[in-house]
Amino acid sequence: MRWGFWPAWVKDPRKFTLLINARAETVKEKPAFKNAIRRRRCLVPADGYYEWQAIEGGKRPYFIHRRDGRPIGFAAVSETWIGPNGEEVDTVAIVTAPASADLAALHPRVPVTIDPRDFEFWLDCRSDEADSVTPLMRGPEEGEFVWHEISTRVNHVDNDDAQLILPITEQQREAERPKPKKASPRKTAAADPDDGQGSLF
Repeated sequence: MRWGFWPAWVKDPRKFTLLINARAETVKEKPAFKNAIRRRRCLVPADGYYEWQAIEGGKRPYFIHRRDGRPIGFAAVSETWIGPNGEEVDTVAIVTAPASADLAALHPRVPVTIDPRDFEFWLDCRSDEADSVTPLMRGPEEGEFVWHEISTRVNHVDNDDAQLILPITEQQREAERPKPKKASPRKTAAADPDDGQGSLF
């Protein structure tokens, strides 16, 4: 599926704002998502996800994952967009919720995580309603997830390897530390040979 939700009623996706997240608090009412949350709930499997924290001199990336190391099932909604020529594009958006106090240190919102015991219940859309799954649309409990700083190599799309989720080493951190910008030499005006003084600035 394509990450970036296109509702079925969109005529031209090029003129439609890309929807990558659906807020748990409003997903049942928003025109873009209200049918999908009732009829097309899905799960996005993952080992973890990335988040960036603003620091002086830039942003540092972190890898967030379950404390127990188990795989994750992110709550999501999907839609198949059908174009004017019959082309079909399957699209998806992840459902998000307010973060717990610990995860809020990185970002105020987090993906909704469905417990494996509730996978079947979340995916069962036969009742054509979403009220029954509303209690599942919440972020992880405090302490359920942990995170560690990783290399800024993750910022480049051409890097795609298992090293991206490993904790950063001190050597890597030092190599990636922003270098202080060198001050460009200030040009000084030439002294007037007739004024009898040297220029101080």
